[in-house]
Amino acid sequence: MGEETEAKQSGQKKGAGVKASDSKSSGAKAGSAKSPNAKASESGSGISGFLQGTKEELAKVVWPSRQQLISESAAVILMVSLSATLIYLIDKLFGWASRQVF
Repeated sequence: MGEETEAKQSGQKKGAGVKASDSKSSGAKAGSAKSPNAKASESGSGISGFLQGTKEELAKVVWPSRQQLISESAAVILMVSLSATLIYLIDKLFGWASRQVF
């Protein structure tokens, strides 16, 4: 929020402070994206590339601890049970009410 206020006070636009090194790195990215062979060699090909990418992505996952897994699973089971019980009771109530009317 402070940068936004300073930019307004100095009359600069939000994106005006882009460094020259940032534009160079984005140019390098664009250049590497143009050659299809470079992309294929980076990620491998076919199933082996897919499995390697999958392994890399799974390494980034923050897995819950055993205690977190147990407590969150218990919370889900409890809420599903309460919801199912509430729906059952409302169904029985409306069934009883409809038998009284008809």
